[in-house]
Amino acid sequence: MKVLCPDVKVTQGALAQIVVRAVEGVDGARVRRPRRRLSIELEGGHARVDIALAIAYGKVLPDVARGVQQEIADALVQMCDVAVDAVDVTVEELDP
Repeated sequence: MKVLCPDVKVTQGALAQIVVRAVEGVDGARVRRPRRRLSIELEGGHARVDIALAIAYGKVLPDVARGVQQEIADALVQMCDVAVDAVDVTVEELDP
């Protein structure tokens, strides 16, 4: 017997938490002002993220940015079962 589940809706707040926690998993990266500098579009099973970061001084910026992109994509795929079309990263600040 098959049980059909109703559609599950994920709020913007929950999506933001998933993304912020994914970023926190990358050494040397943090989200800069998550309420202002984080945009998540989720439509038709596809996601697109635009995020502004602060990265620790001395880290290789492209390496950290790529790590952030991968962590965010992995988290959204695993937790929300969506295809991630893009994770656009902007480095806005260096942390001492």
